[in-house]
Amino acid sequence: MNRKIILLIIVLLIFSVALFTQIKTVHDDNDEFKITHEIIANDSLGSVEVIRNIGNPNSPKIAYVVGVHPLENDTHNTFLKILPNLTNLNYSYDIYVINVTLDFSQYGQLLPDDEPGRQTGQELALKYVYPAILNGSYELVVDVHAHGGAYGDHNTFVFSPVEGSLGESYAVAVSNDTENVSYYNPQFTTSGPYLTVPLNENGVPAFYYEENSFFSQDIKDVHMLELIYAVDSLKFN
Repeated sequence: MNRKIILLIIVLLIFSVALFTQIKTVHDDNDEFKITHEIIANDSLGSVEVIRNIGNPNSPKIAYVVGVHPLENDTHNTFLKILPNLTNLNYSYDIYVINVTLDFSQYGQLLPDDEPGRQTGQELALKYVYPAILNGSYELVVDVHAHGGAYGDHNTFVFSPVEGSLGESYAVAVSNDTENVSYYNPQFTTSGPYLTVPLNENGVPAFYYEENSFFSQDIKDVHMLELIYAVDSLKFN
């Protein structure tokens, strides 16, 4: 066989291998950055699922947590309905979803002191969510909650239970960047010691988002979008 033909065949083979490798690399990268669902814990108390790679996968990461207090599930479901379907976000988002095994309902359907699963959700947060976030290289954590009108005129607000923390600074910035989300610190939260307090004290800024469960769904949607976009506009050092 002519030497030139042999060389041409070799060059074509090399080019084909290189092209295949490039295509495979691009494909693998896309697979890596697809939104994924992973169960990271499952025991008698309940389970913890992580929804990963929402938004911009090449940017700093932010974590949201829902389900610490299962009675507040209407706000959790609002958040889960909205964030994974948004596009053109600045940051990359993971959502930690706590699912409590105990039966529960929502505000308006139970007596005020009848909150099955509240302590269980807090324990799941401390046992599984806290260490995962602490080791997850997150710039910020937002713990999504709801209330039944227990805070007077304070309906939709953010706050950090650790005063003077970076988490508090970010929460104030979010409130300043929204029309309907204020900053209000109720000074007491049962779940603080299980997640947001230890996170703030160990270098991961964290704050709460609280929504009034008795607001209509369209109002909850508007407020949630305000929160999400304000968080997505934060500047990290």
